[in-house]
Amino acid sequence: MSKKPRIAVLGSINMDLVARCSRLPLPGETVIASSFSEVSGGKGANQAVAAARLGAYVTMVGRVGDDALASRLRANLDREGIDTTFVLETEQCPSGIAIVAVEQSGENSIIVVPGANGRLDLADVTSAAGVIRASDVLVLQLEIPIEAVLAAITLARKSGVQVILDPAPAPSQFPGELFEVDVICPNQSEASALLGRDIESVAEAQQAALELTRRGVKHAIVTLGAQGAVASDGQHVHWFEPFAIKPIDTTAAGDAFAGAFAVRWAEQESMTEAVRYACAAGAIAASRAGAQPALPSREEINELLERVSDDTRD
Repeated sequence: MSKKPRIAVLGSINMDLVARCSRLPLPGETVIASSFSEVSGGKGANQAVAAARLGAYVTMVGRVGDDALASRLRANLDREGIDTTFVLETEQCPSGIAIVAVEQSGENSIIVVPGANGRLDLADVTSAAGVIRASDVLVLQLEIPIEAVLAAITLARKSGVQVILDPAPAPSQFPGELFEVDVICPNQSEASALLGRDIESVAEAQQAALELTRRGVKHAIVTLGAQGAVASDGQHVHWFEPFAIKPIDTTAAGDAFAGAFAVRWAEQESMTEAVRYACAAGAIAASRAGAQPALPSREEINELLERVSDDTRD
């Protein structure tokens, strides 16, 4: 694709309050953290930044509050070159926050307080209809009201816009209409929640991907962290080997994956190439601390892919 892909992201915008500790606390336990930081995040904003850093023209559709965090969150998106025309201020409402604990292994535990994200509604989707229709790809997650997500899916489908859904956090009730998308990309815990059974091995993930396509989605990708990822088009299933990295913080790995996949898919790469590219993006993000600070550039992803290719030839 010669022109920049146009990506619309409808989703959450949060400030992440991040504590790093030796291990995650057990219920009722207090653990002393080694550091604390405030980092711009939210699954929607993270995916928008991931796509923008890879050269896409990105429009963010979402809400911030009317508190001190709002200007910082918007300014961060502006610095990344993201169109924030449809990032609206919500009166008498705090911005969304996420309380993130990260242990030495890179695993994390997150509590999200939606704030203004919970006020995103059908009117917001309608006001952004023009930019959604003009996009190559619409990217969605589930940290905003499900009604807004469903309305955006309907709008995009009527307009011939490809839709990618990151079903996180996985809801207790998953409307069947959410499967009416082009790509769904849960991690293994989210896929487990969607299908009501544990998914731990690559073989189990392959069966899960096939089952998700049988429920209506055209393509299903299940990410498995250290075990790589699997993808299915309903007929074939492909396993993507993991990249050898030292995990530091997995907070934004899934968002890096979704943003990178959206860009390469919009650039009309094959599903296989787009997933491989996205796996590289997720691996790089997991090897760094923080959410948006960990998101890679196109040059970094290409370098990793070339290095792995050279190692394979050797």
